[in-house]
Amino acid sequence: MIHRLVFHNGKLQTIEESRLSVGQGGLLSGWGLFTTIRVMEGVPFAFERHWQRLHRDSVRTHCPLPFEEDAVRAALGEVLSANQVREGCARIYAIYNQTGFWRSDEKFPQVDLLICSANLPPHKDVVKLGLREHGRHAASPLAGVKVTSWLNNVWNLYEAQQAGFDEVVLLNERGEVAECTAANIFCARNGKVFTPPLTSGCLAGITRSVMLEIGPVAGVPIEEGTLFPEDLYTADEVFISSTNRNVVGVGSFNGQAVGKGPGNLMKKLDGAFTNYARAYVDAHSAAAGKR
Repeated sequence: MIHRLVFHNGKLQTIEESRLSVGQGGLLSGWGLFTTIRVMEGVPFAFERHWQRLHRDSVRTHCPLPFEEDAVRAALGEVLSANQVREGCARIYAIYNQTGFWRSDEKFPQVDLLICSANLPPHKDVVKLGLREHGRHAASPLAGVKVTSWLNNVWNLYEAQQAGFDEVVLLNERGEVAECTAANIFCARNGKVFTPPLTSGCLAGITRSVMLEIGPVAGVPIEEGTLFPEDLYTADEVFISSTNRNVVGVGSFNGQAVGKGPGNLMKKLDGAFTNYARAYVDAHSAAAGKR
């Protein structure tokens, strides 16, 4: 559940006071952007990376992002302070209002800026993954963008959970592994870790990007590589990563046991990520203290 105080178009207000209208074209059509940020000790982790991705997706989707990075960071800080969030997560939404025929003539800004926070959702230490063919369309010009029209993700996750899985692996039109509905996926074989390339249609996840950078430093060879379901079935280790879960081991895929659960390579990456996040939080906490 999101917390009661949100930031909406320049001011902090309660959920009841924050008004979204049927006249907002982007709200009804799903023409908008969002990102989910992990909050650690009151610090929005990797905010810069999230902002860069929002800006990139703004260009790709033609959804304007007429906000300054520092102003959005400050507004996010207001939300976290008002809701007393030390450990949790936050979302930043940009909703395109002035688009399409089905919109009103109300005096909306071009884009709504909405920021909210929440507690971390519960998750398991080892998860069961299902399989969905044609879950991603890698050839789409919008493949890999994080947009508010998120039905494909939540619908696939719902069906997977109804079938007894925790998450689901989405294949693209070529039968390649792309990602899960809310996580990137990795598999290890013979001491090396692989994750699908962005050309698979997967999201450029923030945790994924960090792990690709720190893996070699941590002594874990990690690289992008095209994967198929057979690679997951026969892997030494399979694991997923996301903002809210960091790194989580996979125990089974499509009903078949895979890998070694949380294996040594995953544990090394998880430890390296924890150290990276610790350094980031310390640096930004110190910087905030000097202001």
